[in-house]
Amino acid sequence: MILLVAFMLSLSLGAVTATVSYFISEDIRASSEDNNLTINARTASDVENRLDNAMQAVNMFLELEKTCESETERKSLESLFFARNKDIAALYTSKSGSVFASSAFFISHEIDIEKAKAYFEQSSFSSASDYELENASLFFSQPLLSLCYPSEDGEVCVLYSIDNLLTSFSAGSINQSFLVNSDGSLLVHSDIQSVMEGKDEKNNPIVSAMLSSTLSNAQLTYMSEENEQFIGAFRKLANGSGAVITTVKTAVVLEGVQAMTRRNIYITFAILFLSIIIIYFFAQSLSRPLKSLTRVANEINKGNFNTDLFSELNYSGKDEIAILEESTVKEREILNMVSKLTNKGVTQAVITGKIDFEPHLKDITIFFSDIRGFTAISDGFKKRFGERSAAEIISFLNDYMSRMVTCISLTGGTVDKFEGDAIMACWGVLRNDDLSWENREKTSVTRALKQAAHEQYVKEDALSAITCCIAMRYSLAKYNKDAEAFTKAHEGEPLAQYKPHIRIGAGLNSGRATVGFMGSFDKMEFTSIGDSVNFASRTEASNKPCGTDILITEDTYNLLKYDYIRCFENDFTIKLENRMNEIVVERIPVGFEVKGKGEQHFYGVVNMPRFNIEAFFKAGDPHFEVDADCEKVAGPFGPRTLKEMRLLLGIAEPDFGEVNLNEEENKIQVASK
Repeated sequence: MILLVAFMLSLSLGAVTATVSYFISEDIRASSEDNNLTINARTASDVENRLDNAMQAVNMFLELEKTCESETERKSLESLFFARNKDIAALYTSKSGSVFASSAFFISHEIDIEKAKAYFEQSSFSSASDYELENASLFFSQPLLSLCYPSEDGEVCVLYSIDNLLTSFSAGSINQSFLVNSDGSLLVHSDIQSVMEGKDEKNNPIVSAMLSSTLSNAQLTYMSEENEQFIGAFRKLANGSGAVITTVKTAVVLEGVQAMTRRNIYITFAILFLSIIIIYFFAQSLSRPLKSLTRVANEINKGNFNTDLFSELNYSGKDEIAILEESTVKEREILNMVSKLTNKGVTQAVITGKIDFEPHLKDITIFFSDIRGFTAISDGFKKRFGERSAAEIISFLNDYMSRMVTCISLTGGTVDKFEGDAIMACWGVLRNDDLSWENREKTSVTRALKQAAHEQYVKEDALSAITCCIAMRYSLAKYNKDAEAFTKAHEGEPLAQYKPHIRIGAGLNSGRATVGFMGSFDKMEFTSIGDSVNFASRTEASNKPCGTDILITEDTYNLLKYDYIRCFENDFTIKLENRMNEIVVERIPVGFEVKGKGEQHFYGVVNMPRFNIEAFFKAGDPHFEVDADCEKVAGPFGPRTLKEMRLLLGIAEPDFGEVNLNEEENKIQVASK
């Protein structure tokens, strides 16, 4: 309704305003063109008169000079001539080579008279019977023009001061006049700086039109280089030596019309505003809730299920809108529950259409972790709490896992599943990663570009996964400190609650896996499967025999070694832009066999020396503060070697002479059956 009324009012008032403005503009434009042409003619006439008077005075002087019988008479005549013709600075005749100069002019302007002689000597005079105007300002650093014309005494050249001439070219009015010669060079203009620079105006549309026109005067409308519209008129001097140009900006001419148009527009908007206010208050009971509902629906479609816009919904009524609002709130609750049962990132990706229900091959980084000695921990809960043990175990696991999931989420990972005390997560599964480039020719430029982008994504995923593990190490230390405080706070109670001190192992592998929704029509799960996933699980299980808490495979190591790990391949140097993400690892000295790859090695992650604990966790919690007791496990205060890490985390130094990782794999396989 508001839009309809606004449209009708705008159309009617706008049509009236546009019509009135058009006809008034045309009248003012016609009047301005006449005025501009009149000013141009008057200015040109004034210039011609002044220059003609100067030539007549010069000619008379030269005639009288011939009659002088002595040098004294000639000097007296010369003084009288320049006293009466103050605009003339000097003159020269090519036949006699004589130079006559106004000493008063040259002294007042601090110019050496010899400079006038030098100017005349270097000038080239035409033998044709042409009247020539030139800009002499550049030579003398004073606003002067040169008038040259043929006479009985040969070529006569006059230096003429334009100071008085400027009164005809005043910049005080909206019309601007200036004088150019037959080459388009600027001779007289109210902007003295342009004259002194000898500005070339032949590219000015009105000057260009004058130079190419056979008419003695004309007027036209043109656009300047600054995209401003001008009305321009020119009138050539009678002797054909140049022309006077007069211009005026169309915008300035029409400023009054534009001001009137603006006032009419303001009135239109005022009427429109009042109409909208009246309609708004009349219809707000309908439009406001619909707008709120639309905004909420848009946020849900973007995957933002918990937008603050839900607070705008008021679903206490019984009308249709209230029912829609109540249904939308229930939809949020359902989506949040689905997100918790599956994965928030996956749910958002499905809602926004970023992933489909078809399986895809993707190069990802897979993470597995579990709690060391969890069976013994569970038994401890059962002995202490009996039937209540399940609730206590879940409470403890939820505390631990929420901290770990925070690290995964802050690094862009996706939790795949929880299996008891174990966590599986992946990086890269939600990326729209099309591998069709692999089918192109190896020499294809497109393949090379897409491959480079793909490899960068995979490398960033691996870096994010290791960053997550380092953050988990800090979070685990903070959990253990909080667990100790929790246990101590409840130690005097019957069946005292407690939270156990725990250690975990984390394993990372990077490789290709099948990613997608798998299961049946009734139950589906978004997950990743393949050899690379199995290998990641094996890597996690190998932490115990390797005496580590974070292990990565050789595949993950190879992705990162050139950029983030000081090693033989990069001469033990890291580029400046990569130093903030430097990773310290140590190779596990025991090799093992991997089908299709031969002997492989695990790498124990020691630390990321420049990991900023505060900056990392503040991205998720603005009120986060670093615990000084826990920061020694990661970042600048963290371990520098695996040995330091083992001492810090209480991990026994393994006897690698007794470790057989191939045997460990068999144990894992048996245990998983």
